[in-house]
Amino acid sequence: DTINFVKEYDNLPKLECYAGQMNQVFMNILDNAAQAIKETGNVYIRTKLKNNEIVIEFEDTGEGIEQEILNKIYDPFFTTKPVGSGSGLGLAITYKIIKSHNGKIVVESAVGKGTKFTLSFPLNWQQMEEKNDAEKEEVI
Repeated sequence: DTINFVKEYDNLPKLECYAGQMNQVFMNILDNAAQAIKETGNVYIRTKLKNNEIVIEFEDTGEGIEQEILNKIYDPFFTTKPVGSGSGLGLAITYKIIKSHNGKIVVESAVGKGTKFTLSFPLNWQQMEEKNDAEKEEVI
């Protein structure tokens, strides 16, 4: 098996984040991408700045995900892997971490062609969090 990682990085400002959590997000997505490629394929990692958001794309040339199950991939314990091969928690945890950084995750997939996950994080996610916390306090 040969998997080529193609890195296409723009020059980005630093994003203050919980590095350990972000590492887990990237590893979960990359692990799934690698498992989706059966023999030889590519995983593209792209970064860019768009509308004051850091955008990170992970695109693979793997098997793809059937449209019928795309809306279930973030559900806890949902997995397409054989018993004992996956917990079904990777993308559920990934989704929760991204949301905790006021980020978004979008998936596009075509069976036989591959899958692309697009993550976006506002540069000011911490100020957004403080504003949300302040609004919560006012409600109480």
